[in-house]
Amino acid sequence: QVQLVESGGGLVQAGGSLRLSCVVSGRTFSRYVMAWFRQAPGKEREFVAAINWSADRVYYPDSVKGRFTISRDNAKNTVHLQMNSLKPEDTAVYYCAADALPRSYYSGNYYNYWGQGTQVTVSS
Repeated sequence: QVQLVESGGGLVQAGGSLRLSCVVSGRTFSRYVMAWFRQAPGKEREFVAAINWSADRVYYPDSVKGRFTISRDNAKNTVHLQMNSLKPEDTAVYYCAADALPRSYYSGNYYNYWGQGTQVTVSS
């Protein structure tokens, strides 16, 4: 069984930074694609970032491009999301996701493994 555990969420002022982490444990594949999604109250789940195993392909939506950076450390089975210049509209529960062969990097429907989520709140 594969388990993903997120950490690093919290309360931060607008313009500040947070670094989220996701550790994968259990029976894992070494070449998982990893991604971050978020969901704010009253809104649908939103794609945030994705990275392939070799880290030579990364993807971001326009809403976070230039502010967020995804990275991974395969030796530690860990993926990170560095979030800078945070805005109140970034407030959401952030989820880590993984799959050996997602049919889409951008849709949560194609990721089989999910963490429990970590709350990020950005105050104005």
